[in-house]
Amino acid sequence: MQHLEGKHALVTGGGTGIGEAIALALADAGAEVTITGRRMDALQDTCQKAPARLSALTMDVTDERSVVDGVKQAIDARGPIDIHVANAGIAETSPFAKTSLEFWRKVMATNLDGAFLTCREVVPGMLAQGWGRIITISSVAGLRGLKYGAAYSASKHGVIGLTRVISEEYMGRGLTANAICPGYVRTPIVARNTRLIMARSNLSQPEAEAAMSHDNRHQRLIEVSEVAAAAMWLCAPGSDSINGQTIEIAGGQV
Repeated sequence: MQHLEGKHALVTGGGTGIGEAIALALADAGAEVTITGRRMDALQDTCQKAPARLSALTMDVTDERSVVDGVKQAIDARGPIDIHVANAGIAETSPFAKTSLEFWRKVMATNLDGAFLTCREVVPGMLAQGWGRIITISSVAGLRGLKYGAAYSASKHGVIGLTRVISEEYMGRGLTANAICPGYVRTPIVARNTRLIMARSNLSQPEAEAAMSHDNRHQRLIEVSEVAAAAMWLCAPGSDSINGQTIEIAGGQV
């Protein structure tokens, strides 16, 4: 059912992984989808999977001018943004005592500043229309500390706080804001980390994947389609009262 016909969605980090899966699901439901990222080649590869519905736009979410200009360009091309998925992020770790300020700021700039900037730019249009859906992609690390992930965990905690503030500030005006908090998902980032574990620990791929998914309560990697399904639920008819929530996707209690 194409219940999002006539809606315009903006998905940051839409060229791979979770962002790509959500963008394709939105397009399948009838939405016009603008996907953004820093690498146009990856974005174009995704657009080829649903060329009638998807369009690509280069955007660096750490750069305020890039975000302001990019959102305006998306609106000029395809109309007001009804749905925003703030997905762009990096997952890099470092022992706490060895974490440099440069590393800390790099993670914060992408994961937290990026979500702040893109959400800020789409909110006015949603309020003007009286309807909008903001979905931020946080993490189970936004709900509890991740060993060796001080910057990542702090940034994802911040994303949840930002999402809750948006939900409170605009409650009752047709706009909802919710955070999805996945555990370890089968994405290119996890694939890269799996290869690193294999090389470092002399493990097979299944053994390395098992190590990666150890913190998922059902002991397996989460598929991007499962995260996309949660995002679609937050955009579906009847979702108006789901607001300011954290949706944990981790195979059990976090």
